Amino acid sequence: MDFEHVLVAGAGQMGAGIAQVVAASGRRVSLYDAAPGATERGLAAMRKSLEKLAEKGGGDPEEVLGRVAAVDDLVPADLLIEAVIEDAAVKEELFRRADQLLPDGAVLASNTSSIPITSLAAVTGRPERVIGMHFFNPVPVLKLVEVIRAVQTSDETAAAITALAEELGKVPAQANDFPGFVSNRILMPFINEAAYALMEGVAEREAIDTIAKLGFAHPMGPLALADLIGLDTCVAIMEVLHDGLGNPKYAPCPLLRQYVQAGRLGRKSGRGFYSYS
Repeated sequence: MDFEHVLVAGAGQMGAGIAQVVAASGRRVSLYDAAPGATERGLAAMRKSLEKLAEKGGGDPEEVLGRVAAVDDLVPADLLIEAVIEDAAVKEELFRRADQLLPDGAVLASNTSSIPITSLAAVTGRPERVIGMHFFNPVPVLKLVEVIRAVQTSDETAAAITALAEELGKVPAQANDFPGFVSNRILMPFINEAAYALMEGVAEREAIDTIAKLGFAHPMGPLALADLIGLDTCVAIMEVLHDGLGNPKYAPCPLLRQYVQAGRLGRKSGRGFYSYS
């Protein structure tokens, strides 16, 4: 399979990063987002990221950006990489539309961090060409891509997406299609337990993050990491784990829910566990 033209749906932090690394590999990218102004913000974020990389000896930002075109709707491409909000209904509707629009041989990939790939594949007429391609934030920096096969995914599709990840300079690791896959089945309970420790007064937020950073050799503490991911996304993933695995230990911490209800979503809203003024 050749993926010379890639459609990235979702121009937020993850989608813009994915578009950047795909374009940097020499491929043509169409960037789509239904939210007004989102593609413009995504392109601006890409420019800022590329300029920082150029200062460290990276490529020409204008050359990479020249391969990215903002589009007003889904367009035919060899590959869709979906990076919209972590909502199963929204993703399923996008996959239905993409299935009707993209060529029969195109692959439909999702950057979801927890929603079952099998359920996304089931709403299309090409379930064997649906797969998970889970990048990590910040996409231009972190090497891992979690490759998740649906029950229906063909060997050919899995091999092609694994090869693409390598061509993008990433390290692919395959996971089976269970709630949360590998990464978030381990990470989100860690973040959730840190939120419980804060809520129950075990320690202050700075102490919790310092203990994780220095004690576990993590580059960032769990509360700061939750702010980077987005507290709403953390709650959504915990709910997928809770619903999919049926274990009460995966229920989102009430403090996480309360912060989300208050609009404290982390870095993207200016305040989460920490303030970002």
